Amino acid sequence: MKPGTEVASDLSTYRAAEVLRDGRRITIRALRPQDREALIEAFARTGDESRYRRFFTSKRSLGEGEVKFFVEVNFTTHVALVAELQEAGRPIIAGGGRYVVCAPRSAEVAFMIDDPHQGLGIGSLLMRHLVACARSAGLETLVAEVLSGNSAMLKVFEHAGLAVQTRREAGVLHLDMRL
Repeated sequence: MKPGTEVASDLSTYRAAEVLRDGRRITIRALRPQDREALIEAFARTGDESRYRRFFTSKRSLGEGEVKFFVEVNFTTHVALVAELQEAGRPIIAGGGRYVVCAPRSAEVAFMIDDPHQGLGIGSLLMRHLVACARSAGLETLVAEVLSGNSAMLKVFEHAGLAVQTRREAGVLHLDMRL
């Protein structure tokens, strides 16, 4: 996404082309209900440590209620974007990011990138697009909880160009990022 690019008012149709660090093309787009199986496949490609960093607990699978929450997005109070690329001639979801409004003008943001696609800049791309969506929706703050040892996610937030206030509590960093 180029600076100054306008975001469509209907976030459910959001779509943008990007290039990964390794030169591959990727599409950042709105999650759709029909992405259910692709999302489950992405979760299956994600290792135990990555799952722990995302959910703060060991998680071997997603329950039906969790899958429903992840794919049934209203694009007003719950916005979800996925990073889609071509592998072996078919599209796959390599990761996703979302925000959920948790207070007036504030939303909690979270990400998960499957293990084979970590380190390619997908988290930073998703963050940049979610920030644009949040700004277009009139939000003022994004909040996140990150395990203090999750240096990759902390770098994504650090490089987002937002003013960040951080509090530490029992191994978890609480970040408030001003849009």
